[in-house]
Amino acid sequence: MTDSSLHDNVPRWYTDSMAVKPTRGTVDVAGATINYLQWGEAGKPGLVFVHGGAAHSHWWSHIAPTFLPEYQVAALDLSGHGDSDHRDRYDLSLWAAEVNAVIDDLDLPSKPVLIGHSMGGFVTMGTAAILPDLLHGAVIIDSPVRRPDPEVEHGRSTNDFTKPRAYEDPERSILNFRTIPAQDIILPFLKDHVARHSLRQRSDGLWEWKFDPNVFQRDRSDTADLLADITCRVALLRCEHGLVTPDIGDYMYEQLGRAAPVIELPTAGHHPMLDVPLILITALRSLLADWDHSHPLRRRSDG
Repeated sequence: MTDSSLHDNVPRWYTDSMAVKPTRGTVDVAGATINYLQWGEAGKPGLVFVHGGAAHSHWWSHIAPTFLPEYQVAALDLSGHGDSDHRDRYDLSLWAAEVNAVIDDLDLPSKPVLIGHSMGGFVTMGTAAILPDLLHGAVIIDSPVRRPDPEVEHGRSTNDFTKPRAYEDPERSILNFRTIPAQDIILPFLKDHVARHSLRQRSDGLWEWKFDPNVFQRDRSDTADLLADITCRVALLRCEHGLVTPDIGDYMYEQLGRAAPVIELPTAGHHPMLDVPLILITALRSLLADWDHSHPLRRRSDG
């Protein structure tokens, strides 16, 4: 397959970021090998990124190096995604256990900040609620509670995920790559990058998408209830043209005891790392800088 460096107008920040190569690690969790990528020096505070449904760790590989050298950064492939094993079934508690195992394997000097997008935001909520002593903070990016995951909703309504295609030509599959939900604006070099890392070649020579369609059959009915159980610092990033509408953002803010900032990413679609990555990086850097120098707000209630 050709390299994304062939694209015109690739910005310098991107090439500099991608020049920082991650190391690969694995952990075993409940019979599945979980893959993760790692950047930076040991002994630094930790950031751990969690991808959305049907995605993988390389959705973050242009984002993660921008937090060096201040942080040690990791991004994992949840089971059923990327280069991690598939399972017979998937649920939030298993994915939280995978996040926990990766954090333990990193041997960080302090509790990390967990950052999750879309379905990965729900995994972040679940991890923070189920394992309250694990995290320093949790950042949830455009994860719409009170409605189905966009990936699950799409997967249950079409054959795109239940009967995924195989391709003789990987370039054709890259041309067919699209996000769920679809997004009008994706930077071409980033589409190429995440699409290439979304494919694997089978023993018969054909190419297929790495994700397991069965990840979209799980039940997510109780996700909204997790918000009230989160005790670490938390922030919500809402994409202006994403799925977390202002009323959903207000609901999440109330469920979190009115103690979590709700930050809108201007012009962003649901996948901000693919259309406005510098805006996303700036928002995360600003948030982390504030958390380094401020005290958590106390939860408030009307009772």
